[in-house]
Amino acid sequence: MFVGIYKDLLVKISGNAFVQRLMARQVHALNHAMGIGTSGDFSNDGEFVVFDLLRRNCQPPYRIFDVGANKGQFLTYVLGIMKQSSCDIHCFEPSHNTFGLLQSNFPVSANVTLNNIGLGMESCDAVLHYSEGGDEGASLTKRDLSHHGMIADHSENIRLTTLDEYCHSHDIEHIHLLKLDIEGHELDALTGARSMIDKGGIDIILFEFGGCNIDSRRFFRDYWNFFKDTAMSIYRATPSGYLLKIEKYCEAHEQFSYSNFIAIRNT
Repeated sequence: MFVGIYKDLLVKISGNAFVQRLMARQVHALNHAMGIGTSGDFSNDGEFVVFDLLRRNCQPPYRIFDVGANKGQFLTYVLGIMKQSSCDIHCFEPSHNTFGLLQSNFPVSANVTLNNIGLGMESCDAVLHYSEGGDEGASLTKRDLSHHGMIADHSENIRLTTLDEYCHSHDIEHIHLLKLDIEGHELDALTGARSMIDKGGIDIILFEFGGCNIDSRRFFRDYWNFFKDTAMSIYRATPSGYLLKIEKYCEAHEQFSYSNFIAIRNT
C-alpha cells in the first residue's frame, strides 16, 4: 500500500522540468550504486572483485587473458594488484598501431605474452573501425557516435582467431580469468571459446556491456541465453564489490550504460 501511495505522490509532483531533472539525478546515483554505468575505472567499478575471487578460489600461477588490451590499461592494473602473485598473462590487441603502443609500454617479459591479433567466433580477416590511433572504442562495428561528437572514419585490416584455437596451438588447458573488452563483440569471443567453457577450462569471465551493444545489436538476452546452457552463473559487479547474481532474464537488464558483468564457473 505504501508503495502505491509513494508512486502516486511522485506522479503528482513530477509534472515539471525541475523535478524531472532532480529525479534523473537520483536515478543516475542509484544506477551507479547498482553497478549500472560504472565501467571504466578499474578501482571503482567493481572489477577489482575478480582478483579477490582469484585468490579465494584459484591457486597460482594465475593464467589471465586480457582480450582488448588496447595500450595496456588493464594489464597495468593487473601487474600492480597481483605483484605478489605469480601470473601468466596473454594480451590480445588487433590494431597494428595500438599494438605498437602496447609494446612500447611493456617491454618483453617472461610472464606477459603480447599478441597482435583479436579473438572472435572464427579465424578470419576483419576490419577494425576507430576515430583515431589508440582509440579505446575501436570496434569491428562502425559505430555511430555522432551524439558524442565523434566519427569512426578510420579503419584497418586485422586478423582474428578463436580462443579455442589459440589455446589448442599454445597447449593451454586452463584459464583462471578471461577479461573481454572488445566494444560490442564480446559474445563473438565467447562463442569462439565454447569448447574451453564447456569443459570447465575457464573459471572467471569479466565482460563489459553497454552502448557499443546498441551498434553491434547484441543484447543482454543474448549473453543470458549463451550462459544459461553452460555451467557458469552471471553476476553484475557493483562499486562496493558486491556481486549481484542474475537469477533470470528480464527486459530491465537491457541497460546500455557501460556495466561490468562476471561469469563464474559453478563448483
